[in-house]
Amino acid sequence: QLQLVESGGGLVQPGGSLRLSCAASGFTFQLYTIGWFRQAPGKEREGVSCINSIGGSTNYADSVKGRFTISRDNAKNTAYLQMNSLKPEDTAVYYCAADFEAPLGRQCIAESRAYEYWGQGTQVTVSS
Repeated sequence: QLQLVESGGGLVQPGGSLRLSCAASGFTFQLYTIGWFRQAPGKEREGVSCINSIGGSTNYADSVKGRFTISRDNAKNTAYLQMNSLKPEDTAVYYCAADFEAPLGRQCIAESRAYEYWGQGTQVTVSS
């Protein structure tokens, strides 16, 4: 059974940092693109970042460029989102998602319609 489990969310002050993890099981992790998405109350879900199977392609939303870093460890079946210089507008539920990558090595896109499998989300709240 394919499963994605996010962790690492919480309450942090503006300017602080968090690292989200996305632990995968039940599928061949290294064949999948991983995306991070977020949804704030009353807003549509938006793509934050993505990384392809070998980590050679990454993309970021303009709103997080220079502050967030996506990575993955295929040996641990885990993807990460390092979030620095957090702002109140980063407050949202963060989700990771997986998309079977064909062909392998293609560039990733952080568009939710492209992803088949989703985690349950982790809350990130940035507030003083």
